Amino acid sequence: MDKNSDYAAKQFDRLTKTPVPKLVLQLGLPTTISMLVTSIYNLADTFFVSELGNSASGAIGVVFALMGVIQAFGFMFGHGSGSNISRRLGAHRLEEARIYSSTSMFFGLCAGTMITIFGLIFQKPFMRFLGSTETILPYSVQYSTYILIAAPAMVASCIMNNILRYEGRAAFAMFGLVSGSLLNIAGDYILIKVAGLGIAGAGISTMISQFTGTFILLLPFLQKRVQSRFSPKLIRIRGSYIRDILVTGLPSLVRQGLGSVSTMILNMTAKPYGDVAIAAMSISSRVIGFMFCLGLGVCQGFQPVSAFNYGAAKYSRTRQAYYFTLIFGTALLSLVGVFGFIFAPEIVTGFRDDE
Repeated sequence: MDKNSDYAAKQFDRLTKTPVPKLVLQLGLPTTISMLVTSIYNLADTFFVSELGNSASGAIGVVFALMGVIQAFGFMFGHGSGSNISRRLGAHRLEEARIYSSTSMFFGLCAGTMITIFGLIFQKPFMRFLGSTETILPYSVQYSTYILIAAPAMVASCIMNNILRYEGRAAFAMFGLVSGSLLNIAGDYILIKVAGLGIAGAGISTMISQFTGTFILLLPFLQKRVQSRFSPKLIRIRGSYIRDILVTGLPSLVRQGLGSVSTMILNMTAKPYGDVAIAAMSISSRVIGFMFCLGLGVCQGFQPVSAFNYGAAKYSRTRQAYYFTLIFGTALLSLVGVFGFIFAPEIVTGFRDDE
């Protein structure tokens, strides 16, 4: 048995024989850590930029909706391919799994590139559409320029992160995302506080960290430490592969996209009350997103367990994983929600001490 076959056999045994609650938590822990660290760098952006004033804080909230749109496409291709990959690996159909990974990455990069091009062409109208006031607009244009440049990397990062998780290699995904996040936090301090670049510094820091994190996530694929591959020869432009990716990933696109729509509507509704209201929405959204990461991380630990065991025809384990995740995740988020409700004033004051 060669090295790759030996790894595949061990991974199959792990995902189909480890007790379900233990397996869900094992796979969910690295994802939770990576999401929390990613959320912390979002909070760091908010913290450093908030010192520049309410208009700059409002710009973070406006561009957050843009980032949600970019990530929506990344999640669509990531979840759409990841679920199919995991099911094929569970059924020992390796070649098909690799076709899904290569095809999803090709279309994801195309989508990210299109977002960059059209976003830069229609940047100001788009920022107004997302909720910018005239005083917030200069800040949101500066910040969004670098986010738009990084759009292909952001989409690719989401795709690889999800493929790694669905293969049961969440630790690789954690390392890539955490490395990029820590770099972003350090970059925020250096470029905003030390270099004095203002909100442009936050954008540059995010752009650099996105490209760096994407390269780190790519390493396991280049080193062939995972079963999925990225190769032009494996891309399928037509056929059932694209349909499977889009049908499976569409709910993620809708869910993430509606989150951006929600943020946009909140910004538009807050507009009549001035920049301070939009800034308040921006800070609140980041804090809520940080708390939500705890529950979402557990749920993402469930996904590879569910898909892999479904592909291996172990349906009782799939049901067991579902009920465990539902009960545990609900209890966890309930506790976090109560904590956030009680200490909401203290939490918000930590970002912007403005009555």
